[in-house]
Amino acid sequence: MSAGLNASSSAREDFAALLEESFLQHEITEGSVVKGTVVGIEKDVAVIDIGAKTEGRVPLKEFTGPGREGELKVGDEVEVYVDRIENALGEAVISRDKARREESWVKLEKAFEANERVTGTIFNQVKGGYTVDLDGAVAFLPRSQVDIRPVRDVTPLLGTPQPFQILKMDRRRGNIVVSRRTVLEESRAEQRSELVANLEEGQVIDGVVKNITEYGAFVDLGGIDGLLHVTDMAWRRVNHPSEVVTIGQTVKVKIIKINHETHRISLGIKQLLADPWEGIAARYPEGAKLKGRVTNITDYGAFVELEPGIEGLIHVSEMSWTKKNVHPGKIVSTSQEVEVQILEVDSVKRRISLGLKQTLQNPWEAFAEKHPVGSEVEGEVKNKTEFGLFIGLEGDVDGMVHLSDLDWNRPGEQVIEEFKKGDMVRAQVLDVDVEKERISLGVKQLGGDPFAEAGEIKKGQVVTCEVVEVKDSGLEVKLVDTDMQTFIRRAELARDRGDQRPERFAAGEKFDARVIQFDRKARRVQVSIKALEVAEEKEAMAQFGSADSGASLGDILGAAFNKKKGGDEE
Repeated sequence: MSAGLNASSSAREDFAALLEESFLQHEITEGSVVKGTVVGIEKDVAVIDIGAKTEGRVPLKEFTGPGREGELKVGDEVEVYVDRIENALGEAVISRDKARREESWVKLEKAFEANERVTGTIFNQVKGGYTVDLDGAVAFLPRSQVDIRPVRDVTPLLGTPQPFQILKMDRRRGNIVVSRRTVLEESRAEQRSELVANLEEGQVIDGVVKNITEYGAFVDLGGIDGLLHVTDMAWRRVNHPSEVVTIGQTVKVKIIKINHETHRISLGIKQLLADPWEGIAARYPEGAKLKGRVTNITDYGAFVELEPGIEGLIHVSEMSWTKKNVHPGKIVSTSQEVEVQILEVDSVKRRISLGLKQTLQNPWEAFAEKHPVGSEVEGEVKNKTEFGLFIGLEGDVDGMVHLSDLDWNRPGEQVIEEFKKGDMVRAQVLDVDVEKERISLGVKQLGGDPFAEAGEIKKGQVVTCEVVEVKDSGLEVKLVDTDMQTFIRRAELARDRGDQRPERFAAGEKFDARVIQFDRKARRVQVSIKALEVAEEKEAMAQFGSADSGASLGDILGAAFNKKKGGDEE
């Protein structure tokens, strides 16, 4: 009985042990992290008991690395990840790396939510960036997020624990993206704020030229950079910052402006020097002539350095008396020494207006002195316009012959067609307007004014005319012994309508006509054959006939004609 009881008790104990073992086995589930004890170390693996007499093997390399535990020994308690409870060899498949990764993900998610920095180690390069070990979890570090400035070689950063900022996490996909640049920028901003707080506008400080650009130089003020703009390097014109500073050079600068929001600092060197514009009006009085050097040429003029830091502008309109539409570069050249005249000084706007042409004699004044009104000149036809000819004259000036001054008798529109560009023309100076830069010339004045030389011609006077040209509408005639021409309309060619035919006359034929209008001031003369015939008829009627004589008109005119003929023969 006793033996039976003992056997029964033993069976219960075995069942309890099996039940406990089964319970423990059910607690250890695949895909979970459990605690285990190192029970042995064999060559390069550690044998770990995870409970319920279940053991697994983990490579020793999973326990080593930056920021990890020291040398592993028997009896140490470690956390491992259970892949499988039992494999074909009856051992558990466990991993220290996966356990650490699971643990890290929990910590990283908390850090990401709290926007906290995490510590990691760059250990490999991949396409587009690098991989970072975040204590078991692997993150991606894009190349653009390594540093504030592009880094060509990251070798010095490999294997060194350093802070990172998590930019993105996706646990389902196992993706983590981190940034080292964000951490550096935040640290730099903190440093900049501290440094800027210790600086003041107007302060003079030493700095080292760090970088040179087209528009200026960046100067390191001891952990923070300031911009030394090219316009603040010197009072004189600086074409490129390299003319004043070099990289690595220590320079003394003045803090001009500090922007506490953007931490931008503007620096100046010229502000440490005396301002050359002080007392400028006294040094450069208007009208003074002096020499300077051309420093820059633009479309609108040329800048001339009068002394270091002082420049004046010769506007294109003040460069030449005669070259109006020429680029300044065709009149002066860079570095050329020129004589200029001070036209205006504006010390407030820091502007000096200079004149180049004022140092030379006004060519219109020179022309007027050498060629007074009434003198004769000769020049080449430069241009023909609808209102006259432009003649090139001595001194590189032009004179204009108006259409009305081409010929005394013929229309200017007709006469101008006889001229062409390049023809040499003689003319008389009629007027010189120096202020308006105009010279008036006349061609017809060289031949004399026929009206002025016509003598005492009066209305009613009988003159002899010579046919110049026969036209359908009348005759173009010239008054014999003068240079005056006029036109006789068809209606004025005869008293009788049947004789008012221009074709009765021929070029060169001469005849008498009566002056019916003569205006010397208006330069106008009109003659008429009809008026002469009517006048002669009235004279004959008065002399040879009366209302009651009974003589016919033909008899009277015949008697008058015979008397006139007899008088002519005497």
